[in-house]
This record gives sequence, C-alpha cells and structure tokens, in this order.
Amino acid sequence: MTAPLLSILVPVYNEERTIVEILARVRAVDLPTEIIVVDDGSTDGTASLVARVEGITLLRHGQNRGKGEAIATALARAHGEICLTQDADLEYDPADIPALYARYLAGDVDAVYGSRILGPSQGRSSRFFYWGGRLVSLTASVLYGTRITDEPTGYKLIGTALLRSLGVRARRFDFCPELTGRLLRRGGRLVEIPIHYHPRRPGDGKKITARDGFLAIWVLVRERFARGGDALRLDRAAVRPLARGEQRDALAALGPERDKDDAHEPE
Repeated sequence: MTAPLLSILVPVYNEERTIVEILARVRAVDLPTEIIVVDDGSTDGTASLVARVEGITLLRHGQNRGKGEAIATALARAHGEICLTQDADLEYDPADIPALYARYLAGDVDAVYGSRILGPSQGRSSRFFYWGGRLVSLTASVLYGTRITDEPTGYKLIGTALLRSLGVRARRFDFCPELTGRLLRRGGRLVEIPIHYHPRRPGDGKKITARDGFLAIWVLVRERFARGGDALRLDRAAVRPLARGEQRDALAALGPERDKDDAHEPE
C-alpha cells in the first residue's frame, strides 16, 4: 500500500532568519510530502531565500493578508490526502511530523494536534503567553464538552477533503480556533500527541498578541452557537488526550530527554 501524500502548508511573513533552516528540516522528513510555502507579503529577504530552495512550491501574496489567508492559498494548491500546518520559525520541530502522520494513519481520527502541554519541557517565552494559551484551550474544552490541552498549537494535521469542507474563512491567527470549532461542531474525531517546542519571545519576531487570544475565544464562542450549517453534535470522546500508556509510548518515540515530572509551559 502506498503511503498517502502529506501536504505541508507553510505560511511565512518576514522570517528571513529562520526560513532556510526550517525548510531544510521539513525536507529532511522521511515521508511522502509536498511542501507549499506562501510568502504573505514579506518585506525582508524571505521570498528570495525561499525561491532558492529546491523541491518546494512557492506562492506569493502581494501584501500581508494574514496567516489564515496564506493557509487558504496553500490549501487550494494542495494535492495530498492529508494536510499539516507548519510555522516558518523554529518553535516547532519537523522531526515530530512522522509521529503526527503515523497517528493519523492508525485510524479512528479525523485530525491530530501536536500538544506542547503533553510534550517535553523546553521553557517558555512568558507566563502571559502560556496562560493565554491555556485559557483558549479551557474555553474550547468547556464550550464543546471535551478536553483539549493545546488548542492554539501550530501543528494541526487533518484530512485535506475534510479541511476544505469545513470552509474556514478566518484571515489571520483566528484560523486555528475557527478550524477547531467547526471540526468539533461536525463531531470530528481529534486526538493530541506530545511534541517538542522551542518558544521564542516577541523580540525574536513572535507575531501573535493578546488581541489574537481574545479573538480566539470569541471565535470559539461564535462557532459553538452558530446557526445553520452542520448540526452541533457534542461528543466527549471526539477529542481526547492520549491515555497514560499511549503518552508513555509516544514520548519514548520522541527521545529520552523527557522527564515525566517536568511542567512544560508553551505560549
């Protein structure tokens, strides 16, 4: 059986310091992939650097339109059966992609989220970002009658046909909560697995702000009580963290540095 093609969608805006390295790491992933980079109106040298990288598809926006728009542009060109969102900085480790992919292929899921909360500790950028992310995750859990440890994660893997059918319209960072809300309204089956995370601070180029956090909460509320469209079917089994034994196996696959007593605080 031929392994399904994975489309890796990479929105990027002014990341000339990291884009070459992250693309090298993504290209090193030993899976059948296509890499689609959307330069979202960068004003630095990002686009020219990406253009020199072989084996990828580069699309460009004439001006900055937002992460959601960039993902939509990439999705329109995706040929894979499965899609994964990949940030263009170095916070997320592409070495974790095979674990996300394998969990999806194992069946009984529609989407796999990489959870920084379940993963090994690599510090934090600030308590503000950490607790903001936890608040968004708590909001999603309460509204949809489930438990999600890391809703804002940048690693979201989902079937391409399903992603397209959800009709996500968000233009900016609200892509993530809108995707999650619509997936859960449809009764989508979602699991989380642990991933590595290397946070950076706003001074290093981090773009998300407190405003995006408040917007994420509003979007989750809006999608929960939206009228029309797919009927909301709450299913407490739709989203679940790994069972203790599954977490142990997944962490072992990530490497020996995990200390089960560490408390990881992502943003």
